[in-house]
Amino acid sequence: MKSSNPMLRDDVFDNTANTYALTERPMSVAGTMNKLLLLSVILLIGAAATYYQFSLKHYDYVMTLTWAGIIVSVICSIVISFKHTLVPYLSPVFAFAQGVALSAISCFFESVQNGIVMQAVSVTFVVVFTMALLYKMKVIRATERLRSIIVTATFSIFIFYLISIGLSFFGKNIAYFDPSNAYFYSPFAIGLNVVIALIAAFYLILDFDFIESGVRKSAPALYEWYGAFGLLTSIAWLYLEILRLLSRLSKR
Repeated sequence: MKSSNPMLRDDVFDNTANTYALTERPMSVAGTMNKLLLLSVILLIGAAATYYQFSLKHYDYVMTLTWAGIIVSVICSIVISFKHTLVPYLSPVFAFAQGVALSAISCFFESVQNGIVMQAVSVTFVVVFTMALLYKMKVIRATERLRSIIVTATFSIFIFYLISIGLSFFGKNIAYFDPSNAYFYSPFAIGLNVVIALIAAFYLILDFDFIESGVRKSAPALYEWYGAFGLLTSIAWLYLEILRLLSRLSKR
């Protein structure tokens, strides 16, 4: 469930300059937010469906849904990153799959630590609002140096996640992701979790800059979907890291 936003660069607008007519409605902030709202509703529907299955104690089924959601999310992210014209069709699928996976993971955390999900949701909203405010006030800007650091770090984390997913299919769990392992709560794991959460938070700055740049360049309205997809993936990633971090801290 990693953000595929490294593809959200300014030159992505230039790649479709000859694909869309100049008369097409240009991208707008309002249009992007409307699409983000729609994707969020779809995500919540997927989350609610998974929670219902969890409430019925269909734990094996929920675990299957978790993996299905993760795999579909990753596939959609990769396809969208390389074929961004498909984003209007794949982003709703991604949102539903992401909702299924996040809900399943959240349910398992909540079953062990009551109230942790609401804490994670609250902290996530505070962080998103804070980053938006800092960007609006130009306290943090998406410079080329910041972009390079965040994109490189995100790609490294994505590879780390893919390796852990691959190993899990062979019954090998990386201690960093395994709450049953004492290492999961170690100071090093907490520190690494904080760093990853910060990277996820700073990726929001790149999302905001992408949307602002698209509006400024009068990009086709197609990129409203792309901007909404980017924000949704970053927020979902941030939530997951905050959920994992709160779980670690509560045990200490």
